[in-house]
Amino acid sequence: MFTLNKCLVHSCKNLSLSVFDETNGMTEKRGYCLNHTPDPGRTKEAIYDYIKKHDVIVGLNTAGIMFRDIDLSNKRFYGCNFQYCTFSDLRSEGLRAKLCMFDFATFGDCTLAGSTMQFTSFACCTFSHTIFTGSDMVQNNFNGVQAFQSSFDDSDLYNSRFIGAHLVDTSLRNCNIKNTLFLECTCENVSMKMSNTREAVFDRKGSELFQGIEPISRGAV
Repeated sequence: MFTLNKCLVHSCKNLSLSVFDETNGMTEKRGYCLNHTPDPGRTKEAIYDYIKKHDVIVGLNTAGIMFRDIDLSNKRFYGCNFQYCTFSDLRSEGLRAKLCMFDFATFGDCTLAGSTMQFTSFACCTFSHTIFTGSDMVQNNFNGVQAFQSSFDDSDLYNSRFIGAHLVDTSLRNCNIKNTLFLECTCENVSMKMSNTREAVFDRKGSELFQGIEPISRGAV
């Protein structure tokens, strides 16, 4: 996991961004958060360069950074912090993320098809025109997300959570949503056709299968 170093500014409670040495190797040194770094441009470029040059990335802290038009195809992230980041115009396939944190991040006009993201948190994220089609997204946290005109089609969302989420014009067709929680989730023009909705949980009584309820036609939820 990423180091929990605090920003060098004594009164700041934010975590330090990752610090790199002269050869652009990641260190465990304490540095500044994005708000207090003396040279934001240089700090961002160091992070972009590190991601570009490494296929396997462990423990990177990029909280608050903007990623625009960057290729993350086949990159593998483990235990990284992307909280409050902004992702725009990403065109990536085969991205892998495990035990990462994307809480409060914003995704706009992103294509992340065929991704593998497991045990990862997207709490309170905003997805706009974002495509996760054909992805493995097992046991992820989507609590409180807002999704607009986005797609999770043909994805495995087993045992994930969409508690308190707000989904608008968003598709979850042909998905595995067994044990997936949609408690207090508001949906507008959301399609779950061909998904195993009977095994998902939409209220605190449990899934329809658990309750022994006969199958019903559930097109839009």
